Amino acid sequence: MAISLVILAIIVFLVFFVISLYNRLVRLRNNREQAFADVDVQLKQRHDLIPQLVETVKGYMVHEREVLISITEARAGAMKATTVNEKIEAETRLTSALQGLRVAVENYPDLKASQNFLDLQNEIADIENKIAAARRFFNSATKELNTATELFPSNIIASMFNFKREPMFDLGDQRTVVETPTQIKFN
Repeated sequence: MAISLVILAIIVFLVFFVISLYNRLVRLRNNREQAFADVDVQLKQRHDLIPQLVETVKGYMVHEREVLISITEARAGAMKATTVNEKIEAETRLTSALQGLRVAVENYPDLKASQNFLDLQNEIADIENKIAAARRFFNSATKELNTATELFPSNIIASMFNFKREPMFDLGDQRTVVETPTQIKFN
């Protein structure tokens, strides 16, 4: 009788332990999804500003149509993306296209002096900073989830319930461009 109570107590403990690990993984997955929702809000704001930026630039950049088309296509792709992984990939392409615009703008001093353009550029810079902060939070939540799915014993529960390693929101090839400090030149 005492042995069966001990065995029952061990089984009850193990059940509660498994439930606890499962619930922790669910919380971490939900934190990651919430973190991406925060990123998504900032990305939506950026998507809303891009058409205004493109229209402002169009009048000046007659010869830079490819850059504007690239931005428009990248924005459309980013807005069509549905899964977190698709959005990460699409936003990386959009960031790259916007970097091309920044380079092209350097050839148009009148555009750089336009108040509309300066205001839009400041708004986009502000949103880019917010996106960067939201990405850091998202990557932190992703790291926490990935760690939990890989550490013993939660990795056993994770594999049983199909929790898997999730990708970070990385800048990919654009990391070196973004990490290069802006050159300030006085002509």
